[in-house]
Amino acid sequence: MSELTAYELEREANIARNRALLEELDLKDAVTQLGIPPKPKPAIRTRAKPIQPANTVKRAREVVEAPRRQSARLKNGVVNPYETAAQKRQREEEEKKKRQIEEQERLEAEEKARLAKRPRHQELDLTTLGDKLEESDLSSLRSSLQAVTNVPLPKRTADADAFVFDEDQKIEVEVGELRNKLQKLRIVSRAKVTADRVYSAAYHPDVTKDLVFFGDKHGQIGIWDARAPVDEVEDEDGDISADHREGGKHWRLQCHWPASSTSSISCIKFDPVDAHSIFTTSYDGTIRHFSFVSGISQEIFSSEHLITSVDLPVSGHEMWISDASGGITHLDLREPKDKACWYGLSPAKIGTVSINPTNPHFLLTASNSRVLKVWDSRKLQKLTSATGPYRLSQYTVEDLVHSKKGKGTVRGIFQHGKSVSSAYWDPRGRSIVSTSYDDSIRLWDLDVAKYNSSPGFPSFTPFRGIKHNCQTGKWVTILRAVWNPNPDVFPHFTIGNMSYALDIYSCKGHLIARLKDSRLTATQAVTCSHPSIVERCATGNASGRCVLWAPPDVE
Repeated sequence: MSELTAYELEREANIARNRALLEELDLKDAVTQLGIPPKPKPAIRTRAKPIQPANTVKRAREVVEAPRRQSARLKNGVVNPYETAAQKRQREEEEKKKRQIEEQERLEAEEKARLAKRPRHQELDLTTLGDKLEESDLSSLRSSLQAVTNVPLPKRTADADAFVFDEDQKIEVEVGELRNKLQKLRIVSRAKVTADRVYSAAYHPDVTKDLVFFGDKHGQIGIWDARAPVDEVEDEDGDISADHREGGKHWRLQCHWPASSTSSISCIKFDPVDAHSIFTTSYDGTIRHFSFVSGISQEIFSSEHLITSVDLPVSGHEMWISDASGGITHLDLREPKDKACWYGLSPAKIGTVSINPTNPHFLLTASNSRVLKVWDSRKLQKLTSATGPYRLSQYTVEDLVHSKKGKGTVRGIFQHGKSVSSAYWDPRGRSIVSTSYDDSIRLWDLDVAKYNSSPGFPSFTPFRGIKHNCQTGKWVTILRAVWNPNPDVFPHFTIGNMSYALDIYSCKGHLIARLKDSRLTATQAVTCSHPSIVERCATGNASGRCVLWAPPDVE
C-alpha cells in the first residue's frame, strides 16, 4: 500500500477531531434533557383501495416496430449484370406480379379495418358476443341465463290509486316502514363488471338471484350475478385482501360494435312480457334484442339518429324511442322496422321518453330545450297512416299542436331552469320525477285517469322541489332519478350523489336513506332497483366498478 500524502494525512486528522467533538457535545441527550418533544412523524394517509379482479392477468404489451428503411438494392435484390434480355423480362414480370399482390393485400387490409369500425347488423350468437370469454365462462353464463327463463316474470304495474291516502299520518307510516328497511342496506358485493364507464343498468326480476345488467361506454354489456359463489383463485403477489376482491361472477358481451364511444349503451330494458330477453339501445343508432333462451342477439331497429332511451308498455308489442335530434320514434314490433314513424318534438336532444304504465298513450319527454312535456300519442299517431308518411318534422307537429284538431296533443308542459336530463312515470302512472342541470329534483302528483278525456291537466306544476347537485361534468354519467319498479311498496326512487353516496327519496319528497361507505371513492352515477325485492339496489361508476346494496345478512 502506498504511503498517504501530507494532504490526506491532514484530512484524516480533521475527520477524527470532528468526530470526537460531536461525541463530546452529545446533542441528542441535550435535547432530551431540555424536555423538547421529538417532532412527530407525519401520519400515513390511507385511501380506500378499489376492488381488484380475483385473477388479474397482465397482458404482454405488443411492441410494433417501425418499418426500417431499405436501400433499393437490398429491397429489389441483387441484379445480375450479365443477365440476358429474356432473363430481364422475366425478372420484371415477377416484380410486377409481386407489386400487384402486395397492393391487393394492402387494399384488403384497409377494407377489413374499415369494416371493423362499422356497426354489426347481422345476428350474433353467444360465442361471437363473448369472443374474449373462455369456454368455461360461456358455459356458466348459459347456465345462469337459462336459470332465469324457467318461469315467465312479466312486468308488473300498480293500480293508479295505490298508496293514495287522505291522511298524512298514513304516508308517514309508509315512509317509516321504508326507512326501517332501506337504511339497513350495506355493500355486500363489489366487482369491476364492465371495462369502461357505466352508462345504463337494469335489475332482473328473478328473486332467487341478483342478476344485474350494466351497459358501458364502448358497447359492452356486463352481466353480474352479484351473489354467486366466488371461485377460489390464488393471487400472484398475495397482496389482495378479501375486502378488495371481486364479489359474484360477471361476464362481458360485446353487443354493439365497434368497441368505441360511438357505441355507448344508453338504455337497457327487459322484455315486459316475460323478462327472458333484453333490449339495448346504442349511440350507433341501433337497437338490439338479446334472447336468454337462444343466446342470439339480433338488430330490430336502425336509425340515423343517436338513440338516447327507449320504453315499452306492459303489452310489449311496441316501443317509443328518443334520440339526440329532438325526436321520438314509434316502432311496432309486429310490423317491419321500415314502418317505424319518427316525430320531431323538440329543437334539442330528448334525453328520455317514459310511457305511463296504466295509461300507455301518455308519453313523458325530457329535453335539453329545458322543457318537460306530457304527450298524447293517440293525437300524434293521427298524423300518419299505414301507408305513411313515416317522418314528421317538428313544424308538422307544431302545426298539429296549435290547430283545433290537435287540441290536447300536449297535456302538460313545464319549463325548467336548465336542460332536463331525465323524467319518468312511477309504477302507478301517477307520480313524475325529473332531474335537471339547474341542480334540482322535481316531483308531480297527477290523477291521470281523471283527466283522460280533458285537453290538458288543470295544473302541471310540481308540488315539491329538492336541491341536488347534478353537475356531473365530462367524466361522470348523467345523474337520473329512477323509480323502484316494485309495485307492492310505497313509490320511491334512487339517484346517485356527487358525494359518493346513494340517495333514496319517496314519491312525496322524503329522504328515506343516504347510503355511504368508506370504500367508495367515485360517484355512483347509475342506479337500479330489484323489481321484486325492496331491499336491493345496484349502482355503477365511471370506471365500470359496480356495487350491490343489500342487508348484511344476505352476504
